[in-house]
Amino acid sequence: MIPAGGDRSQGAARGTGLASITGEADDGWTMSVFRAIIACFLTAALLAFVAVPLVAADEAADRTALDRLFAELQAAPDAATAHDISQRIWIYWTTPADPELALRMGELLAARRVGDLDRAITLANGLIADYPDYAEAWNQRATLHYMRGELDASLTDCAEVLLREPRHFGALSGRALIYLQQGERMLALKDMAAAVAIHPFLSERRLFPELQQKMTRI
Repeated sequence: MIPAGGDRSQGAARGTGLASITGEADDGWTMSVFRAIIACFLTAALLAFVAVPLVAADEAADRTALDRLFAELQAAPDAATAHDISQRIWIYWTTPADPELALRMGELLAARRVGDLDRAITLANGLIADYPDYAEAWNQRATLHYMRGELDASLTDCAEVLLREPRHFGALSGRALIYLQQGERMLALKDMAAAVAIHPFLSERRLFPELQQKMTRI
């Protein structure tokens, strides 16, 4: 765009960088452009500043909702009700409030769905590096290790999940299944009992006849 009263040769003579702001004929126009650019940067910075507390507020709301859902799950009267509640919990776990994190988790889950385990592992590694406190990233990698037959690596990641979310019945029951495969039945029973205390209608419970009756301390 050429300022009024000027032409391309005049503009070229004045230069094209910030130095052109000091020109005389197009001073008003260039100053307006400069101010517009600064305003854009300030707006972007303000939005980024505002986004942080908004995400934090959303995360707090998610924690409150999860607390309520876990209470409902423990008191579920039947398997169908428990299943519905557990699915809602999984939605919270796999769709976090942080938009960037949610997008990357979606990519990971998509790769896993189509069986691209190598890509899914790579994506999980990146998530864990960038969001080490996000329990579900560890859980997804634990699941991927299990799918690849890497049981010890899966156990390690299950432990990381439970450090961050002790109520993660998926990690507890998954670790129980690994222990069962490794012949560690008492460890498996202990984990499955803990999982059933959170989610009373887990299907894996049927692998442990001891859990068909009311359990005492294991």
